[in-house]
Amino acid sequence: MTIQLGQTAPDFEQESTHGPIRFHEWLGSSWGVLFSHPKNFTPVCTTELGEVARLRPEWDRRDVKPIGLSVDPVEAHHKWNADIEETQSVELDFPMLADPDARVSKLYGMIHPESDPVLTVRAVFLIDPAKKVRLILTYPPSTGRNFEEILRAIDSLQLTDARSIATPVNWTPGDAVVISPKLSKEEADRQFPQGYRTLKPYLRLVDLQEPGITG
Repeated sequence: MTIQLGQTAPDFEQESTHGPIRFHEWLGSSWGVLFSHPKNFTPVCTTELGEVARLRPEWDRRDVKPIGLSVDPVEAHHKWNADIEETQSVELDFPMLADPDARVSKLYGMIHPESDPVLTVRAVFLIDPAKKVRLILTYPPSTGRNFEEILRAIDSLQLTDARSIATPVNWTPGDAVVISPKLSKEEADRQFPQGYRTLKPYLRLVDLQEPGITG
């Protein structure tokens, strides 16, 4: 199955380190980051899981629930968790899905036969409170994920969902944003009374300074 942006994230019920999880029910009204690992007891994934746990305050601030997945069983997850705590000096406080039958992996297209017919790729799915898939990333086995970039993308999506704006190249919270070309000059003037810079009719930059907007 191929998942595309804007589609409803497939629901499932699966065992995890936190017990059985019905995915949509578990997400509730929060955002979710579902990310897969090729297998347990692998070095890159060990560092990634430690980083996700360390970022707990950042997930909470954005109302995001992280959830991992590996094709190994729950018992192996618990043993791996002990290694992660020992080597990364952090306790995992989010669930890891057990997917030994690859049911969820196949549902989300996480197994790429030309890469490996059995193991999952290093995939990331960002899902919004409406259960829509908003971001998809796929990393090669040798490259660890940049979770700071994933947080940046979440900031962008949460910001642009609320306004008729987009975020330009290398944007970080607090930087100027782009006004949607769909807005007329009159509507842009009304929505952004602080003023904005017009570089081209289709390229207008504005600094957002209202509380709660810039993150």
